[in-house]
Amino acid sequence: MLYNLLFPLADDFTLFNLFRYLTFRTGGAVMTALMISFILGPGVIRWLKSKQRRGQPIRDDGPQSHIITKQGTPTMGGFLILLALGISTLLWADLTNVYVWVVLLVTLGFGAIGFADDYLKVSRHNTRGVPGKLKLLLEFVIAGTAGYVIMVSSAADISGMLTIPFLKNVLIDLGWFYIPFAMLVTVGAGNAVNLTDGLDGLAIMPVMIAGAAFALIAYLVGNAVFSNYLQIQYVPGAGELTVFCGALIGASLGFLWFNAPPAMVFMGDTGSLAMGGALGSISLVARHEIVLAIIGGLFVLETVSVIVQVASFKLTGRRVFRMAPLHHHFEQKGWAEPTIVIRFWIIAVILALVGLASLKLR
Repeated sequence: MLYNLLFPLADDFTLFNLFRYLTFRTGGAVMTALMISFILGPGVIRWLKSKQRRGQPIRDDGPQSHIITKQGTPTMGGFLILLALGISTLLWADLTNVYVWVVLLVTLGFGAIGFADDYLKVSRHNTRGVPGKLKLLLEFVIAGTAGYVIMVSSAADISGMLTIPFLKNVLIDLGWFYIPFAMLVTVGAGNAVNLTDGLDGLAIMPVMIAGAAFALIAYLVGNAVFSNYLQIQYVPGAGELTVFCGALIGASLGFLWFNAPPAMVFMGDTGSLAMGGALGSISLVARHEIVLAIIGGLFVLETVSVIVQVASFKLTGRRVFRMAPLHHHFEQKGWAEPTIVIRFWIIAVILALVGLASLKLR
């Protein structure tokens, strides 16, 4: 909004020329989202506590230590993330850019589904929220709509195309199958982050790391000069998502202040589904869907651990891991929660660096 209001006045007020620069507006988005989180965070947490006397319901089939250590902690803290992210994006992004609206609405849409799920769990005082099939149906509808808009809004030479990392100028034309592919990427990313959100601070830092990586990717693919130099696909308009990623980083960093062990609040499905949906939709716009699987490899690993555990138990009656998702396996092995969280953060940083290396290694 600030860009749309103030940049046209740059001829009369030279200072407003700053708003033409993505780097300036991205920095503004980071700081705005961070300050909103710090200012509103304590009040939001107090409000959530007043509405949730028992806090987030703890699963009986999870680690028994959680029943003691995490009982009474409020959930739905993702509302704070969405508030900071949404306001910051609306203030600093170019609101005439269709990609900004697509990614923002996917994020808010997935957040709304998660909010309904968290609300039902809290109000019923059990771990049953929105039925799983209904959740997936709603997620696929939102993701499919976003995939269609991205496809028809893209330049003709990249519409429906899948790029292959580490290879020069290799594009696979998916045609209308791009929409089901977009649905799979977005819904998969949303639920992968959701599965990872099981320990204090575990999911939010990898989200922030992935957001920073995609801020760079969006900036580069949206710049004709840089994309040509790196021999990556140029996506007109994608650079504006750098601002959204900046808001995501600021909102995540602000939430981590309250979510650091021991957590004052959990993000719940409200935050985890929204954050995953945001990363998935950003990767679609930037045409780096496969790179998302590398940068977000920690989320993929957690998801695969659940799939392997379920498949193994159904087929053989035996479990591969002591408990799934993977972070619970290490809890059962006796690792301290901060040790698991920090080591998983390190893995997330390494995977992000590997993913970014794909920009040059072609």
